[in-house]
Amino acid sequence: MTEPYYITESKRMCKASGMDPNEVSRPKNFLSEVEFAEKRKSYSEILSVVSFFSNKLLNSLKGTPILVVVSDANGYLLEIEGDETIKSTIEQFGIRLSSLFTQEDTGTSVVSLSLQQKHPISLIGEQHYHTFLHNIACYGAAFHYTDDNNLLGSVSIMMPISFQNPLFLTMLTQAVDSIERELLLRKQNKKLNIMNQIMLSRTRNGIVVTDEFGITTEFNDFAQKISNNSRESVVGRNICESSITGDYFKEVLEQGKIFENEEIKFIDNAGNLVVCLFDAQPIYEEDKMIGAFGQFRDISDRYRLQEKYNYLAYHDDLTNLPNRRYINKELAIIIQGLKAGQNRTMALLYMDLDRFKVINDNFGHSYGDELIIKVSERLSGCLGEQDVLARMGGDEFIFLLTDFSSPDYPTKKAEEILNLFHEPFQVGKKDLHTTASIGVAIYPAYPVSMERFMVYADNAMYQAKSRGKNRYVVHTSELLEDMMDEYSLEIDLRKALDNNEFVLHYQPQIHNQTGKLIGFEALIRWQHPRLGLLPPGKFIKLAEENGLITQIGEWVINEACSQNKKWQDAGMVPVKVAVNLSTQQFLTRNLITFVEEVLERTALDPHYFVVEITEYMAMEYEYSILVLNKLKSLGIGISIDDFGTGYSSLNYLKNFPIDYIKIDKSFISELMNDPNDAIIVNAIITLAHNLHKEVIAEGVETKEQLDFLTNHQCDITQGYFFSKPLPIEEIEEIYLVR
Repeated sequence: MTEPYYITESKRMCKASGMDPNEVSRPKNFLSEVEFAEKRKSYSEILSVVSFFSNKLLNSLKGTPILVVVSDANGYLLEIEGDETIKSTIEQFGIRLSSLFTQEDTGTSVVSLSLQQKHPISLIGEQHYHTFLHNIACYGAAFHYTDDNNLLGSVSIMMPISFQNPLFLTMLTQAVDSIERELLLRKQNKKLNIMNQIMLSRTRNGIVVTDEFGITTEFNDFAQKISNNSRESVVGRNICESSITGDYFKEVLEQGKIFENEEIKFIDNAGNLVVCLFDAQPIYEEDKMIGAFGQFRDISDRYRLQEKYNYLAYHDDLTNLPNRRYINKELAIIIQGLKAGQNRTMALLYMDLDRFKVINDNFGHSYGDELIIKVSERLSGCLGEQDVLARMGGDEFIFLLTDFSSPDYPTKKAEEILNLFHEPFQVGKKDLHTTASIGVAIYPAYPVSMERFMVYADNAMYQAKSRGKNRYVVHTSELLEDMMDEYSLEIDLRKALDNNEFVLHYQPQIHNQTGKLIGFEALIRWQHPRLGLLPPGKFIKLAEENGLITQIGEWVINEACSQNKKWQDAGMVPVKVAVNLSTQQFLTRNLITFVEEVLERTALDPHYFVVEITEYMAMEYEYSILVLNKLKSLGIGISIDDFGTGYSSLNYLKNFPIDYIKIDKSFISELMNDPNDAIIVNAIITLAHNLHKEVIAEGVETKEQLDFLTNHQCDITQGYFFSKPLPIEEIEEIYLVR
């Protein structure tokens, strides 16, 4: 692997200066005890912020032998925390607090390189110049005051090379981002004139002022309104006795502590929940503390609104149970923790009602909905303390079981659930009998993805169905023959590119206001010689797992551009063609040059080419914005796919050069049945238009859905209502001939 230029240049300089790579190169300059104490004092606030977030990083990686090192802007080491074994090892090399790290003295090191670069770096094994560091993996990043780009220092993590993981660089980057935001916030707050905060009686904030003993001297009108306490009842009393803010003020007065944006909740005299953001800090006069200042900002309405939208997004409207999005989010968090070494147990019970369609067809959907409600109520009654029940849609439910001590807890829970169906459900005046089929998947000792874990439970549930229903089946490695089928499919997949077995189908995209065709999404299919035409769901995950996805993605880009140019050269109506980028492809370093080469070779105008990325790809913020800006500079369009189902961030929409936002079909499918999805869809459209981006709705299947989207100013529609994805010949015949 080619190492970054700055590492190569650093090693060249070390060699040119005569450094022996086999000799330990120790720091040559150290701060005296007095200088070190003064330096730490001047950095005290910075170090407190850095220590807070570095300790969070250490805690999240508990069990991994790592060391966190903090330097000032010059390279003097100010903090060394973490694994004692690594700490004692580096001390043997002269690396200790107050030592100065420069390239001239210590060679190629993570501290000096971090301070030189404008981006986080990794320095792994033989990328170090000195051989005594070849068993060490290091990750580092500088941190600044971001308003003036003033360099403050660096944070580095070190570990044995056997523990290296690119994820550490992402975690460090996120920690440094948090450090910089916190430092900037503190810097800006220092610029505020504290007397203005105290004296502005017309402020919309509640203000509390005390003397040095904690006796309240000021309690403004808005503080009275927020708390429902009169000024007369508060002024003259010791604030430390307050059950709401007393502990905060005590720390301010006794320790000089500063609090910012602390969320506090209390019930006012009228019985209403009040939620405030609370700040508190000491007041000084010529370095002598003379009291404390506190302010409240009432965010009760905003809090309730946020709670409402969070609830709508993550709960089922019919049963009020958590929904599929909620379970996916929880699973992702738990699996991430398990992969990081957390010692937890987890199981999924995927449950489907037997013969539910018969009940719906015979008694109507209102009876079906009422039955679902009754079932959800009965299922909720058997939940353990660590269990979560969710409705996945239709007549499917899932139990997420965590942190159970008994290995047979999942199967006993499955038996308990089946027993709940012995008695009929009273719906209206009818007694309806139904049973359930349950698939049990217990998270294995080796890591598996969320999607695969869900498939284990889903496949086990279908096995229960096939074995006669009204039972549970536990997933095992021997359970399904299709495991071997999947292996066979993977072997075939490796030959598919060479054998030219892939084809593209194209799904039309229609402009809602004009009704005109404006583009296509290119969707891959595999013309398997034995199994026939396979949709991407049958092989894309395999391609991602075996590393073929980038090659397949490059084939899709080349094929889509070539075909679009052929259509245009044949005199057909020019349209845009969009292709999906996989995460691996997006992270490939040659993506930009490959796209540029394809556009040049095919002579396709970049205006007619669009790439689609997911929100998950955008999590690598710095890298993503760099790549997207380069893609945008080529003149192509950029779309965020499946918007609303991942790690949605307004920051992405504000800063990324995005042209289109695609609303995920999971919102569209329930648009006419679930008012919550309608609210979310309308909100996405409004937000996108305010940011001057176009909206594409995918998965539109009915006229009612189309009318809703058109009435709410959605720009573009894609879905079976207009057309399924079609092969080239049908596209040319139906849409593209002038």
